[in-house]
Amino acid sequence: MPRLLADLTPIRESPAFKRLWIGNALSAVGGQFTLVAVSLEVYALTGSSLHVGLLGAFALVPLVLTGLYGGSIADAHDRRKVALGSAVLLWAATAAIAAQAWLGVDNVWLLYGLVALHSAAGGINQPTRGAIIPAIVGLKLLPAANSLNMVTFGIAQMVGPLLGGLLVAQIGFGWTYSLDVLTYGAAVWSVYKLPPLPPEGTPAKAGLKSVIEGFRFLATQPNVRMTFLIDMAAMVLAAPRALLPAIGAVLIGGGELTMGLLLAATAMGAFLAGTFSGPVGRIHRQGVAVFACVSVWGASIGLFGVVVILASRAPAPADGSAGAWIWPAAGCMALAGVADAISSVFRTTILQTATPDHLRGRLQGVFIVVVAGGPRLGEMLSGTVAAGLGEGWTLLAGGIACILVAAALMRWEPGFLRYDSRHPVS
Repeated sequence: MPRLLADLTPIRESPAFKRLWIGNALSAVGGQFTLVAVSLEVYALTGSSLHVGLLGAFALVPLVLTGLYGGSIADAHDRRKVALGSAVLLWAATAAIAAQAWLGVDNVWLLYGLVALHSAAGGINQPTRGAIIPAIVGLKLLPAANSLNMVTFGIAQMVGPLLGGLLVAQIGFGWTYSLDVLTYGAAVWSVYKLPPLPPEGTPAKAGLKSVIEGFRFLATQPNVRMTFLIDMAAMVLAAPRALLPAIGAVLIGGGELTMGLLLAATAMGAFLAGTFSGPVGRIHRQGVAVFACVSVWGASIGLFGVVVILASRAPAPADGSAGAWIWPAAGCMALAGVADAISSVFRTTILQTATPDHLRGRLQGVFIVVVAGGPRLGEMLSGTVAAGLGEGWTLLAGGIACILVAAALMRWEPGFLRYDSRHPVS
């Protein structure tokens, strides 16, 4: 049994990683509080789902822009200083969101601006943190370190939204935001305690030329490039999130509760994958592992589609509650969460290992853009297709397309299947 559980060696051997991991765990849960509370506050101010949806645009655009540029900053300066500066800016943006709630400003455009500022700071902070991890744990422990990060992600995604909603209902927006301010203080402290982390070699000058240099490197490195392409195949072709409201409202029943349960099941899958990630560090054919996980993701989404199709043909409960089909649907989403989490661990590890240190910030920036932008494109595609095919058939077709495109990518670049972490080749 111990061999199945997450490898805690990075925590035991690297005090810096231990502090970062604890700080990230606390701030990740607190961040979910703010994410839920902001959505609820915007709806309370406007009574409009459209205005709530606009939050996504105000968060995504700054993240994409600063994610690319932030990676070049991380490669040009001491990464501890860049991470600390952006962490302080994140903390200040969160404190400002809390302040407007306490002061009763009640201005939705101010909230949009603060969310954009918070997201822009995150675009600098996230790629910098990704570039820091190899330096503080070493390449050998990267799979274990990334798996431990997946545990915190799963916990935050499971309990954060639920607690966020309860906190807003019980203690209000101001106190809910303030809890995020307090928890993010742990993340700032963990970065402050890092040693100096200048990039290896001659630092590149931050700017557009530096960003372009990162893309040029990516264009010549098939294995690193494939980590992005295969993730885009999964996130764009088999993205279920935009279909969940309709599935909960009409096809399975249960409304918002069903949607929350299905999202929680995905997070539970990620948590279980991280908790029982002991064997991950012993897998060296990481390209094969990524392909297998993306295929399982596609199969899980396809099976979810079959469940939805069958549920739509069964008699719905008269009281509008979720029918028995909710449980196989949740099982499919949990399996998808497991597959996505393990794929993320290996894709991140390949990226961090096969990329030279002086380029890690910029490639992590591209990674952030793909992770943030891919699901949004997928939601647009699945929503459009579902208008013609229906939600169940869209999920089934998307899952099959994901597997087929992943297989085509492996045929196009077979070297990815030969990737061995003991002899990393970018």
